[in-house]
Amino acid sequence: MVGKVSERVLLREGLERTDNGMKLTTWPDVTPINQKNYYTDYMKRDDQILALRLQNDATRDRLVQNARDRDRILSKPANGELPLPVPDLAEEDGAATPSGGVDPSRIIVIHPGSQNLRIGFASDALPKTIPTTLATKFPQTESEMYEALPRRQFEAKTADQQYGEEWTKKYQKMSGELKVEMRANKRKVLPNSKELVQTFNRRTEAEVIEKHNDPLEIEWTDVKTLEDPDSLASCFIGSEALRVPDDSDPKFKLWWPIRHGWWNEDDYTSQEHLYDDFETLLDKALRQDLGLKTNSEWQQYSCVFVIPDLYDKRYVEQILRSCMTWFEFNRVCFVQESLAATFGAGYTQACVVDVGAQKTSVTCVEDGLIMEDSRINLKYGGYDMTETFMKMMLFDNFPYQEINLQRRYDFLLAEELKIKHCTMSQADISVQLYQFHVRAPNQPTRKFAFKTYDEVILAPMGVFDPSIFDNSTKLRGRRKLVERSYNAYDVEIPDDPTPAAQLAILALVKPSLTSTAVNGPSQSQQDVSTPSREKPQFNFLGKGDGATATPAESHAGSPAPEGSSTPVPPPFVFGAGREGVNGESPAPGGTRAAGTPVPSQSQAPTGMFVDSQERSPTSIAAERESVLPVAPLDIAILTSIQNAAKGDDKKLRDLLGSIMVIGGGSKIPQFTVVLEEKLKARRPDLIDRILVSRSARDMDEQVVSWKGASVFAKLSTNDSWISPFEYERLGARTLHHKVLWAW
Repeated sequence: MVGKVSERVLLREGLERTDNGMKLTTWPDVTPINQKNYYTDYMKRDDQILALRLQNDATRDRLVQNARDRDRILSKPANGELPLPVPDLAEEDGAATPSGGVDPSRIIVIHPGSQNLRIGFASDALPKTIPTTLATKFPQTESEMYEALPRRQFEAKTADQQYGEEWTKKYQKMSGELKVEMRANKRKVLPNSKELVQTFNRRTEAEVIEKHNDPLEIEWTDVKTLEDPDSLASCFIGSEALRVPDDSDPKFKLWWPIRHGWWNEDDYTSQEHLYDDFETLLDKALRQDLGLKTNSEWQQYSCVFVIPDLYDKRYVEQILRSCMTWFEFNRVCFVQESLAATFGAGYTQACVVDVGAQKTSVTCVEDGLIMEDSRINLKYGGYDMTETFMKMMLFDNFPYQEINLQRRYDFLLAEELKIKHCTMSQADISVQLYQFHVRAPNQPTRKFAFKTYDEVILAPMGVFDPSIFDNSTKLRGRRKLVERSYNAYDVEIPDDPTPAAQLAILALVKPSLTSTAVNGPSQSQQDVSTPSREKPQFNFLGKGDGATATPAESHAGSPAPEGSSTPVPPPFVFGAGREGVNGESPAPGGTRAAGTPVPSQSQAPTGMFVDSQERSPTSIAAERESVLPVAPLDIAILTSIQNAAKGDDKKLRDLLGSIMVIGGGSKIPQFTVVLEEKLKARRPDLIDRILVSRSARDMDEQVVSWKGASVFAKLSTNDSWISPFEYERLGARTLHHKVLWAW
C-alpha cells in the first residue's frame, strides 16, 4: 500500500498543487434531501393556482363591497327617520346579490353550426340565425369549381348507370322494405305507384312565369353594395351571401368555415384563411345583427361560446384566442351543446340527441355534467337528407334534372322542398302532386309540377341506414391544415377526447379497431372492452370476455355456441340482428348491422395484440381518424346509454326514459315517434321504459342549445369565466382550471 507522498516528490514529478483553494463555482451547494421522509406542498394549495386565486380574490372583494354598501345604507337615514332593517346579505357562495349578478344584456351567446350560426344577447328571447357562410370575390364560383351535387354521371344513359348500381340496389331495397312494413301495418299500397310517379315526372314541362306575374320574387344581393369594392377582404355573410347571383360580375365564391362539425380544411388552402373567415363572420354578425358597430364596445361585453360535446382541443383553443385577441371580450366561458340543451329544456337528466345539418351528436347528461364516455359524434344530418331526397327524386325523373346543390338558388330550393315535403309518417305515403318554382337570377321564373311517392320518407329514414347517404368526401382534407392536439407533458400522446362510445361506433364501422381498443393506453377503453366487468343485464348482445376470449352466456342460461365456425362480435355492437337484441338469446354468429362478418377475438392471429401494443399512440389515433363515424341512430343511442350507465340498471332505465331530440334535422314530422319505435324494436325487453320526446316548453328544436347557453350565462355563481388577465398569463392552459369538465 502506497503511503503519503511528500510535496518534494510531487514537485519533482510535476504534480504539485497550484490552486488557491477557491471553489470552481459560486453556485450554492444543495444538500440532498432525506428520501425516507420529505414533503412538498407545491401546487397543492388553491392560492398557488392563478385561476383559483383570482376567483377567491373576486369573492372576497364582493363580500367587502356588500359590507360597505350595507354600512352606507345604515349610516344615512332619510329625514331623520329610523332606517328600515336591511336584510342580511348571504355571504356564502351562491348568493344572488345585485352586485354579484351579471347584466344579461351585456353577455353575447354564440352557437356556431355547420350550416347556421346563432348569436344574440343573453337577455334575448330568441337568437339571430345567420347561415355560416361568406361570399368573397373569386375568379370562379363554387358551382364551377366543384362537382355537381347530388353526384351523378351525366353522360350515362340509364338511371342505374347514372347513380351507380350499388346505390340503386340500396334504394330499391329500402323501397321494398317500406312496402312490406306498410302492408304489415294495414296500409294501402298500390302496386304501380312508382311507375305512376316516374311517368308523370318524365312528361312534365316547365311553365314560364313572367317577372311581373311572380308575387314571391326573390330579391338578389346587389354586388355593388359591397362595403369596400377595392378590398379583397370585403365580403357578404349569411343570407346576403346565399343571395349573391351565380352569374354576378365580379364573380363571388361561398366559403363555409365549418363543415361536418369541425373546421372545413378541405376547401381552404391555409390555416390563416380558415381562421380569418370564421373571425370575419363573427365580426360582421356582431356589427350588423347585434348593432355593436365599434371594437371598443366589444370590450364591455362577455361571451358564452357553445362548443360540441366531442370537440377538438385545437378548435376550442383557437376560439379562445380569437375571443381574447381579435374581439377582446371582457370575459369568455365555454359550455358544451348537450349540457346547454338540458339547461334550455329544464331537464336534470337526459340522453340528448342533437340532429344538426351535417353532424348528429348523442350524449348523456346527468345533474349538470356530461358523462364523458357516452359522447358520440356521427357525420350525417339534415343536409344529407336534403341531398339524398334530391337524388331519389332525380332517380324518379324529377322534372328539374339540372339541379345542382352547389348553385346557391338550387341549394335554397332543395332545402325548401325537404322542409315542405319530407315526413316520417307512413300515413302520408301515397302518390301526391306538388308544385315548385325555380327562381334564378336574371332568368324568368319556371313553374314545375311533380309527383312524389316514397322518396319523402326514405330520405329522412337514412339516419337508420346511413349507407344511403353520400359519405365519400366527408373525411377528405382532414388534418390537412390543423394538426391534432398532443399532451403537454408527453408530446407523443394525442390529447383529444376519445370516449368509449365513439370508439365503439368506430369499431362497428371497422372491426379491426377492436384490438386497438382492447389494448390501447386508455383505462376507460379497457373498461368498455372487458364486458365481464359489466352486469349481465347490460349485455344487449352476447359478448365475449375481453380477457379470456370465451363467448358470454345469455340471461336464460343457454351458452353461446363455441367453436371456430361461430365468431362472436365485438362487445360494442348492438345492432347485429333483431334476434340478438333481446338479451334473452346469444348473439347471432358474427353478423353486424351492415351484414359484414365480424372476426372473433378467439380467432385473432398470433401476435396481433402484441403488434397493437407496440404501435405508437399517434398511429393508432391516425387509424381511428381514417374511419368515418357513421352508424344507425338507434344503435348509436343504445351505445351511448350503455357506456353512460356502466352496469347500473336503474340509470340505464332512467336514460332510456328521457331521450330528448333536438336540432333542425329532427324537425321532420313524426321523427321522434319513428325513433321510439326503432329503439323498442332493438330492446323489446325494455319496451315500457323507452320514451323519446322533443324539448320541453314547445321550444324550437333549433334554438334549444342557444337558449340553454343564455340561461347558463345568467347564473350568478359561474366559476368558468376566463378573463384577459388569465389568458395573458397562462394562455390556453387556463382552460384546464376553468372549464366545467375534465379538460
